[in-house]
Amino acid sequence: MNPTAELRRRLDNMIRPGTIYALDVENNRCRVKSGELLTDWLRYFVGRAGTARRHSLPTLNEQCVVFSPSGEMGAGFVLVGLNSDEFPGPSTNPALDSTSYADGAWFGYDQGSGDYTVVMTAEGQIHISAPGGINITGPVNITGLVTVGDDVVANGVSLVNHKHGITGGSSAPGPTDVPQ
Repeated sequence: MNPTAELRRRLDNMIRPGTIYALDVENNRCRVKSGELLTDWLRYFVGRAGTARRHSLPTLNEQCVVFSPSGEMGAGFVLVGLNSDEFPGPSTNPALDSTSYADGAWFGYDQGSGDYTVVMTAEGQIHISAPGGINITGPVNITGLVTVGDDVVANGVSLVNHKHGITGGSSAPGPTDVPQ
């Protein structure tokens, strides 16, 4: 084998751009197409993989880069997250940190305005499980139906157990109570 050609091959393979060609979800691996080359199954970066873990699979045809120590593609790692014509950036606002999903759901924090926004699809719901409770500080505005399973307590007064007493007549004028 020509040592110069082998060295050139290894150098070319150390950092190689490509696109996600196939996914093995069970084993957290993918194959990458780079020019005419199709890699073997390689691990991909996920952002966090320790005591804090992130789950976000690459997308078929998503642009990526394969980093291969010593130029050996079989030992490579795949870094995803390069915007492309097929998958452009979700915003041009430099103050916005956001995540967009293919079904239209979106969430983001705008450092310029200080707003954190969540947009769900028409069928989507937000589920929160907090056995220790949820505390909200600040005004709350609700548009739409509010359904409560147990009770609502405002300033120590229970909506379920609070009784209205009537003293000195009815609490609201009826047809016979209207002045003539």
